[in-house]
Amino acid sequence: MSEYKIWAEEVLKKVRKKMEWVSEKNRDKIPYTTLETGSYDDKSEERPDWGADDGLYWWTNGFWGGIMWMLYQDSGQEQYAQIARVSEEKLKKCFQDFYGLHHDIGFMFLPTAVADYKLTGNEDSKKLAMFGANLLAGRFNPVGRFIRAWNQSNGEEVPGWAIIDCMMNISLLYWASRESGDPRFSHIAQMHADTAMKNFIRPDGSVRHIVEFDPETGEMVKSYGGQGYGEGSSWTRGQGWAVYGFANSYKNTGKREYLDAAKKVAHYCMANLSESGIIPVDFRQPKEPAWEDSCGACVIAGGLIEIAGYVPELEKEMYLRAAVKILKAIADTRADWTRNCDAIVQNCSSAYHSNPHHTTMVYADYYFVEALYKLAGTSFCIW
Repeated sequence: MSEYKIWAEEVLKKVRKKMEWVSEKNRDKIPYTTLETGSYDDKSEERPDWGADDGLYWWTNGFWGGIMWMLYQDSGQEQYAQIARVSEEKLKKCFQDFYGLHHDIGFMFLPTAVADYKLTGNEDSKKLAMFGANLLAGRFNPVGRFIRAWNQSNGEEVPGWAIIDCMMNISLLYWASRESGDPRFSHIAQMHADTAMKNFIRPDGSVRHIVEFDPETGEMVKSYGGQGYGEGSSWTRGQGWAVYGFANSYKNTGKREYLDAAKKVAHYCMANLSESGIIPVDFRQPKEPAWEDSCGACVIAGGLIEIAGYVPELEKEMYLRAAVKILKAIADTRADWTRNCDAIVQNCSSAYHSNPHHTTMVYADYYFVEALYKLAGTSFCIW
């Protein structure tokens, strides 16, 4: 057993111990972040101050269920499947109201409905996920060969916007093609990946967050800094979406250019990795304030581990060593293993210029736990 696997198993013991009580405490919630009390919030509540894409439509609402499915796969304990299905059942309502849904439907239903179907054969979950895949495919712009990201930004329609995050969402389309035997879904996913490879990845391996295309002609108009420091910067979680997302596209298609793209961005990330293993919000942000994003760190680590599974033996160590360095920094210095906080991973920041900074986000826990299971060799394929 490798030293990385042994280490991951030791940390997973802590994860299992903490999630025993965290899962039960929050069994009827769809958490996003922790409150001042240390307890999780609940995005499935109905609140008048939430917009169309908030609340039940919030893009991270699949990750709590995803954590539960990983624990179920690991332990076989039915309680985790039951808690995961609470999220899945609540998310069905999104299809009725519709308007809050956008490209992040992949993040919502891959870790919930697809995971349920893969682990249990639940046909209702398959139907739900196929519905989501059809909606995601419907956002495809055939002239620009991209999937439209959001419906609006600051109250204005943005039909030409695509963002790097969608490289993860298109795994829902790859899955739908395999399940249905209909290649259209995979064709759309690959065309989007080709567009992202051409327009999002810079020559130095860094990645843009938002790219605007002319929705009528498909021509690139401009790019935006998005959740990073600014235009021309490199938001670290976006780098992670690219590393992991292009690796996923390689896994689903066997196209070497996708693996090469994943490696190019990975090399940029590794070149910018500090001695501490702590990841900033943006690799090009000023020294002060030194905002961190532990969530971006976990996504990058998961992508590096994914790449390691597809490269020749002599290359694997480079990616695994960097991933474990990042994960050890989280486990040793940015994780809460106590009962004072429902979340494990600390010091997450959704964006450089937006508050709060150094908070908790449920998808940081998801990608942290997933990366540990990958290292331990006991994960199952969600993406």
